Amino acid sequence: MKKFGLATQIFVGLALGIAVGAIFYGNETAMAILQPIGDIFLNLVKMIVIPIVVSALVVSIAGVGDIKKLGKLGGKTLLYFEIVTTIALLIGLLAANLFHPGTGIEMGNLEKSNISSYEETAQTEEKGSIADQFVHIIPSNIVQSLAEGDLLAIVFFSVLLGLGVAAVGEKGKPVLSFFEGLLEAMFWITNLVMKFAPFGVFALIGVNVAKFGIGSLIPLGKLILVIYLTMFFFVFVVLGIIAKMAGVNIFVIIKILKEELILAFTTASSEAVLPKLIDKMEKFGCPKAVTSFVIPTGYTFNLDGSSIYQAIAAIFIAQMYGIHLSIGEQITLLLVLMLTSKGMAGVAGASFVVVITTLGSMGLPLEGMAFIAGIDRILDMLRTSVNVVGNALASIVMSRWEGSFDKQKAAEYTASLKKSNAA
Repeated sequence: MKKFGLATQIFVGLALGIAVGAIFYGNETAMAILQPIGDIFLNLVKMIVIPIVVSALVVSIAGVGDIKKLGKLGGKTLLYFEIVTTIALLIGLLAANLFHPGTGIEMGNLEKSNISSYEETAQTEEKGSIADQFVHIIPSNIVQSLAEGDLLAIVFFSVLLGLGVAAVGEKGKPVLSFFEGLLEAMFWITNLVMKFAPFGVFALIGVNVAKFGIGSLIPLGKLILVIYLTMFFFVFVVLGIIAKMAGVNIFVIIKILKEELILAFTTASSEAVLPKLIDKMEKFGCPKAVTSFVIPTGYTFNLDGSSIYQAIAAIFIAQMYGIHLSIGEQITLLLVLMLTSKGMAGVAGASFVVVITTLGSMGLPLEGMAFIAGIDRILDMLRTSVNVVGNALASIVMSRWEGSFDKQKAAEYTASLKKSNAA
């Protein structure tokens, strides 16, 4: 009998989780039993992410050893991220204006959630200027940044450490060997952790369905539908065109990442797939120097799914309260989102906080987000998956731009996957 692959196991975990959650809807005991299982899986994932990012960056940067080359890659990467996320925001705004998900909503039929903690975070983050955001990239204490999982600060330090290892030549070789060994060991641990993924998915989905119930989706069904359709359009049309320009097929990328996408969708955690995403893109022909830099940086600057959600959610709140936003006001909204979406990176519930901050700066009612909070998990699932596809494609685009994408390796890896699926 053919052994079930990880993707199938995760999908089975998802289906069972929905069923169990629906059966035990509102049952506190069932939620208390399931929650620790989901938390254990997420903690296992968080445990491996930082060591992989640090070791992968040090190994790849030490291999490049050229600060000018690295500076050019960084500049190109940030330019690409800014263009694509701006397109995502524009498409989100167009979809919200075209389909009007917030028009005609009876607020009395909606369940309100407590969003006070998000509002406090938004107020704290809003006080910081753009200059503060740049200062925050440079860690005053790298141990603290590692403990807090501050990816941008970790990337900055790891790049410098990699350059330092390369600069000292022979003396740096033992350090490089250590990080190479650490990277291999962490990928072995990743494969071990992924075996627990179906159980983690089962528990996480089960808790959410048991807590909110499937019925909570109905009043806001139009918003869910508009966001999902817009994200599918963005992936298959916009990212599809970018992929074609880069000489690859978006369907091939999705097929390669099917396990990671199902995992990202079910856990709503992009961290859960970061190690495997770097590994798979490298196997697909992207050099380690590119994947190790572009993907972790993209987790902060290239969140396409989150950008679409933020734009639609902001317009949805305005429509729900009957507030008409002129074209000029919507252009201002776009500019505000371009800034806030980058500034909130690394904040817990970042997308939600971004929308609250944006609503506040535009004079729109913040309490509108309390109506979305109950279904945010459902929206978070797809936006996380779209973020993953966007960052995978970004590593290919940057590899092509640098002239270092290995077409032969990509073809061989795709062929090997076809063989393993046929076996």
